[in-house]
Amino acid sequence: MTKTWFLFDYLRRIYTMDALIMASQIIVALAILVTLHELGHFLAARAFGIKVEKFYLFFDAWGFKLFSFKKGDTEYGIGWLPMGGYVKIAGMIDESLDTTQLNKAPEPWEFRSKPAWQRLIVMLGGVIVNFVLGFIIFILATWYYGEQRLPIAAVKYGIHAQEVGKNIGLIDGDMIVGINNNKVRFIDEIKKPSVFLNNGNCYNIVRNGHDTVLTLPDNIIDQISDKKNALFDLRMPCLIDSVAADGPAFKAGLKKGDQIIGLNDSSVEWYHEFKERIPNYANKNCSIVVKHSDNSIDTLNIKVSPEGTLGFFQNIYYMNQIESFKYGFVESISIGSSKASEALSDNLTGLKKLVSGKLDPRKSVQGPIGIATMFGAEWIWERFWALTGILSLILAFMNLLPIPALDGGHVVFLLVEMIIRKPINEKVMTVLQVIGMVLLLSLMAFAFGNDIYKLIVK
Repeated sequence: MTKTWFLFDYLRRIYTMDALIMASQIIVALAILVTLHELGHFLAARAFGIKVEKFYLFFDAWGFKLFSFKKGDTEYGIGWLPMGGYVKIAGMIDESLDTTQLNKAPEPWEFRSKPAWQRLIVMLGGVIVNFVLGFIIFILATWYYGEQRLPIAAVKYGIHAQEVGKNIGLIDGDMIVGINNNKVRFIDEIKKPSVFLNNGNCYNIVRNGHDTVLTLPDNIIDQISDKKNALFDLRMPCLIDSVAADGPAFKAGLKKGDQIIGLNDSSVEWYHEFKERIPNYANKNCSIVVKHSDNSIDTLNIKVSPEGTLGFFQNIYYMNQIESFKYGFVESISIGSSKASEALSDNLTGLKKLVSGKLDPRKSVQGPIGIATMFGAEWIWERFWALTGILSLILAFMNLLPIPALDGGHVVFLLVEMIIRKPINEKVMTVLQVIGMVLLLSLMAFAFGNDIYKLIVK
């Protein structure tokens, strides 16, 4: 009972810490993106002499807030609900649906008293900031971190086809050398989102010394969207790099450079074979055949851990062949901008497929929980900035959608006003805002529910 409770308590603490790190990363990312988005609205409004009553990071729902102070005409604060933020602009019908001021004649410092073109700039201020910020993050990350890429030529043993990979026709040992009859140099090129999002793409493969072509199914993005490495990973021999102190491998005398070639009278050629079979012997004795670095062969008896592991770290043969690239600042502008444009294009393509019904929303739509898991349980700054840059571009685009309660909805209202040369009826705008809020809350509820469902299923 004591051991069982100790294990449960250990797992609870580990998962709690992982969740805390993931939550912290998405909260920090949202704090940066939301603050700068709302700052775009704030600065544009102030530039035209419009009064801003509130500037809040996160929502102070039901009047609860963590912190606030007032400077000039504006109350600045931090709400308790980390789902966004807002600026409350005087004389504007927004998601708060506060129409008190609209019962009086317009004041010169109110939003509604300004020309339509000025109001349009105010509404676009946040979107513009997020677009620019996304590109800046990609550019600076490219300049600071550079790139690490694995050449296709370094993949000596081909791929190991995973579940989805096998279903679409990939087999172990395939060498993927091109896309759509165009040779690729680096492994990351064959796993780009655009390869799976666009219909009709095909892999050029060298299989058993012969060239072949495999066309990817149109629904491939659905098949892999919620499964890590569901298509393939790289095939590797079961070669030991190091062993954990006092683990089964250490006690059996395994050393760096040893290669496991057999398990209980069955041959083992590849690491994935060993990884799939060893859990079957959890907490049991088994024999392994080992080839040492001097090519001598031993058969060792070993007791597998209760977790179904031997306690060694695999030698990833291609690690020393990864190529590193560093770029100057001017060069990073071009490369970083291309990455940002590609990320934005992929998300637009994904949204188009989602709206047209070609993508399953249960697999492709992610809420805050799903996004937090993308950041991972370890705070890696390079990954943090990459995801923050993508989120900034997504936030900009999503806010441009012509949905009432979003910036894009207000932009549509203003464009209509500029065309018909008179403001839209305030009661109509209020009703449309309510409809927009219902749509957004429904989408949010679906995203949260979907995240929780996938978390439970996993």
